[in-house]
Amino acid sequence: MAVIMPNRRVRKTPFTSGVETEGVKAYTVYNHMLLPTVFESVEADAAHLKQHVQVWDVASERQVQIKGPDALRLMKMLSPRDMDKMQADQCYYIPIVDHNGGMLNDPVAVKLADDHYWLSVADGDLWQFALGMVIALGLDVDVTEPDVSPLAVQGPKAIDLMARVFGDAVRDIKFFRYKRLAFEDTSFVVARSGWSKQGGFEIYVEGAEYGMPLWNALFANGRDLNVRAGCPNGIERIESGLLSFGSDMRRENTPYECGLSRFCNSPLDYVGKAALVDQAENGPSRQIRPLVIEGEIGPCTESWTLMAGGHQVGQVASAGYSPEFGVNVAIGMVDQSHWTPGTRIELMTEHGMRWVEVQKKFWR
Repeated sequence: MAVIMPNRRVRKTPFTSGVETEGVKAYTVYNHMLLPTVFESVEADAAHLKQHVQVWDVASERQVQIKGPDALRLMKMLSPRDMDKMQADQCYYIPIVDHNGGMLNDPVAVKLADDHYWLSVADGDLWQFALGMVIALGLDVDVTEPDVSPLAVQGPKAIDLMARVFGDAVRDIKFFRYKRLAFEDTSFVVARSGWSKQGGFEIYVEGAEYGMPLWNALFANGRDLNVRAGCPNGIERIESGLLSFGSDMRRENTPYECGLSRFCNSPLDYVGKAALVDQAENGPSRQIRPLVIEGEIGPCTESWTLMAGGHQVGQVASAGYSPEFGVNVAIGMVDQSHWTPGTRIELMTEHGMRWVEVQKKFWR
């Protein structure tokens, strides 16, 4: 089996030694860093996540730090979301688009101060786009990658584990809000967020030297909670309708096509706004939809084409079998002509043609 050769372009994380001790079976490369993808199996990892608590090395969700007098001005130009409404201690999910309205990334923004933000980015070099805008417009702001590595604690028992390590203050953190909480001789931003629908937190670990002490503290305090190492899970996130940038949505897609219209509420002339006027008024001609695939399917490693009457009417980029729901769940970009719930469409895969049925809603 082929392996990823280590080099300076593919970095380990502050938690990699812990991940390997816990028996990681596979990695992908995400933002030039290792991201675990499997421990026991995708199915077993999903079942455990839904019942217990997992610690995820998501340090590859790198931070783009935007800091300086013009920080808010830059944030307003980067995203269609109204940044003036963002409060202190708040996290925002924000689509970021190019001049044609195409998705460039969908980070979570963390407001540290009026002149200081982190963008916790999906896979992609967003800092280059932000820096280009700073240089072109002569903004008084620094764009850097700080030494900040997120560690996620996810699952129904996450709150109990976090309280043991950070105290009961974590119980008061509201969804997509954060508190700065003490750990050893420092403190971390602790947000109630994460890439699952099972509940949990993301800890923004400032300083790589604190990575393994925090990892070890979580495991030491969680053995009776059946804590395990985990990672973003393909089955659970499809069931939950959590989109993956680079798979379910790319630069050729707009926020409206990705079902993100509620995050396009800025009154200002952000980059790409003019290109999105028609979709803002009339809606998109294609959009993300939950799907069920009939029959047996193999891994979805490339996009599969949706066909009707000899013409392409969409594509599927994420699919897998859900043991909990007993069906093959999928996320597809579907043309308006075929996105009505109950519509059956042909799906062309390397395993043969399969029938797909459009669903009314995601499973979670």
